[in-house]
Order: sequence, then structure tokens, then C-alpha cells
Amino acid sequence: MSNTQLIAGINTAGSAKLFEAACRTIPGGVNSTARATWSGWTPYPLFVKDGKGSHLTDVDGNEYIDYLLGLGPMIFGHRPPRVTQAVVDFIQQRGTVFALPTADEARLAEKIIAAVPSVDQVRLCNTGTEAVLYATRLARAFTKRSKIIRFEGMYHGFSDGVYWSKHPAIDKAGPDKHPIAVAQGPGMPKGVEENLIILPWNDADVLADTIKREGDNIAAVLTEPVMCNTGCILPKPGYLETMRELTSKHGIVLLFDEVITGFRLGLAGAQGRLGIKPDLSVFAKGIGGGFPVAAMGGRADIMALVATGKVSVAGTYTANGIAVAAANAALDELNTPGLYQKLDAVSDELRAGLGKVLRDAGLPAYVVGVGPLMQVWFAKDEIHNYRDAERHADQHMFRTWWEGMLSKGVLFHPGAYENLFVSTAHTHADVAATLAAAKQVAAELARSV
Repeated sequence: MSNTQLIAGINTAGSAKLFEAACRTIPGGVNSTARATWSGWTPYPLFVKDGKGSHLTDVDGNEYIDYLLGLGPMIFGHRPPRVTQAVVDFIQQRGTVFALPTADEARLAEKIIAAVPSVDQVRLCNTGTEAVLYATRLARAFTKRSKIIRFEGMYHGFSDGVYWSKHPAIDKAGPDKHPIAVAQGPGMPKGVEENLIILPWNDADVLADTIKREGDNIAAVLTEPVMCNTGCILPKPGYLETMRELTSKHGIVLLFDEVITGFRLGLAGAQGRLGIKPDLSVFAKGIGGGFPVAAMGGRADIMALVATGKVSVAGTYTANGIAVAAANAALDELNTPGLYQKLDAVSDELRAGLGKVLRDAGLPAYVVGVGPLMQVWFAKDEIHNYRDAERHADQHMFRTWWEGMLSKGVLFHPGAYENLFVSTAHTHADVAATLAAAKQVAAELARSV
């Protein structure tokens, strides 16, 4: 067997063959950059046969404990019975798309509003990208200002208005304290960046200086409450509180992107867990139990612009029957008493266990996370923002770590700037098997260091 049919010593000949065929009809062989070779899936991504609960099986029959979880949506694991059955029932008994409302939509909105204290009203969307696009438009319309503060290293979807400075080359991105907007790639319209202010995250002084200087032009501060698109980076103590205070004082909309953290870190998301109340929020991955659905909501006075049609929020497939059925079932499931406590207990066991394994092996590495969201950093220094990660994180060692874990049946994204996700389907036995594998891989890494 040739090396091109092996990944981490595992037989992946089926994936290799399917990728070769896919490249003939699909540019890059995949339908998202997150699955592409240039995102770490080299020499090709694994092709999936199926998933069940906390496990995933590839087309070559290799089975993995899955911490990729579709990049986060599978909060109940794969094929959750309650959500799956709700979707099947809706399709078989009622339909899919009507271009007319159903009573189910209002019930879903009520559940979201009950779960998230900052949300007075909510509009459904199809994706996180859509939700952010509408929320930023709404913030500009409400404030009658044009500029949006966004932070280097974060990802808020791929619309032209925000697809800047995700992971720019530092030598092209300006000074540390005053980054310049760098397009994610060619094809972005010129002039869009004039409506963006790019800042380093976790620096309250820079944020305060910027708002003091340009506050009258700033419509919104757009941020993840926990930075999840450059690995996992927690806010410094007091940082989000300062952000809330500054935006309130200057009439700026505080917009939380909870696409990853929403309904994953608790029913009220990261904002509930961290005790911060934004003006607008967007949700997506955790809300649908594995089905594509998103939401944008917040203060009633801001959402009133949507109610009158002054700000258009459209979409043929928004609030389609499949999405609404899935989300209603998912939120019912998430409301199960004790669910998040059990999820946290398994997640904490994994996070603490991985940290101990890495320390015991003497590796320059540590684990950062909160609840069922975490990442391993191979670094000697603390990482508080994107440039810290670029300068201090050992990407090569992470890749070696990923290959070692994959060879022992543990799956997560090969990129250090992604995350490990835990689902309600993961068990203490899964964690024990993961830590046993991690102990062996860490020992191998330590010998190579």
C-alpha cells in the first residue's frame, strides 16, 4: 500500500479514491474550506460512512471517538433520536417549505427568548453567515452609523462585509495595537474595509481608545464572547464587562456572535455563562441538533426595525419546516433537567485529564476551554489573541499530536485554530479511552522533543 493511501498509518485508501474522484467535479474536492487540504486535511480529508452518538466511521471502516462533531453542531452526537424523529415526522406528515408561516415558528421563538435573557424578539435565518449579515445591517440602521469593530483572528461568516482579518499574515496586517483590514482573499469589493475597524482582542485599553476616538462613527462591536476561531481563547477577566460598559456609554450596539457558543455553553450560551448582556446576538450551530438553522435576535427597540420592514430580513428557506422542527426538538432536549451539568462533568473530565497528561509528559502544552468547548495549545507562553497564537503556538507539534491521536481512534480537526467539541452522547468511557490514547501519544511526542 502506498503512503498516499495512509494517514497516520491508518488505511484510508477509500478516502483517497473518493477524493480523487471528487476533485474532478468539485473544485478542491470539498464543499467548504474547513474540509480542504489547505485547512490541514492533507493529503485528503477522511470520507465519512456514518456517525452514531459520539462515534464516527469512515469509508475504510476506521471508527473514531468524534470530537470534531461537524465543527460543533452535533451537541447531542450523531443521529439524535428525538431531533431526527421530529424532522422525519414533519416531512412525512406536513411538508418542508411553504413560503407561509406555521405556528411552530412562534413556539421556537418563545423557547429562544425564554432561554436567552438578552433576546426580546428573534428572527430565524439559515446560517450563521446570514445571521451576522442581518445583525450588522440592523445595527447600522438603528445607530445611523457605518463602522463595525471586529477583532483579528475571529470569523463571522464569509459575507464581504466581515470576511476580513480572519488569519492574516502579521507582516501584512499592520502594528499589533492598530491592525489594518486584510481581505480573506481576492474578489472582495474595494472600499468595504473602510467600514471596518480591526482591533486586537483582549486589549481593553485599545478598545477604549478607539471608541473614544471614533465612537460617533461606530455602529457595533462584533465579537465572539469566547474566541473560537483561533483555537479557544478565553476573555481576560473584566474584558467583556469593559466592552459592555463602553458600548453602552457611546450608544454602540454590542453584537455577540454565538454561532459556536450559543446553546453549547448553556441554554443562555456564553453570555449567560459569563454574565454579559449584549444588544444583539446570533446563534446557529447548537440550535438545530445537527440541522442547518440560525437565529438573530435582541432588544425589542432594535428588532422593531425588522417588524416594520424598514430593515429587510428575507430568505425563501428561512423557518422551513425541517429547520424549525429540528430546532424545536433540540431546545426541548436541551431543557432536560441536569443535561448541561452532565455535559460539563464529562467535558471537565476530558479537559482536566488532557491537561494532566500533557504536564506529566513534560510537554510545552496546555488546554484552554470552558464547558464542552476546548483546544490544546502547544506553546510555552499564554495566548490571549490571534498574534499571540501566530507567534507562540507550535503548529507542527499540533499536527503530530493530531496524527498520533487519529491513529488511536480519536478524531478532531487537524488545525490548531479549530476546537475539540464534546456532546451529550460522549461518555466517561469515551473520555477514559481518549485519555489512554493521549497518554501514549504524549509520551511519543516527549521522546521526539
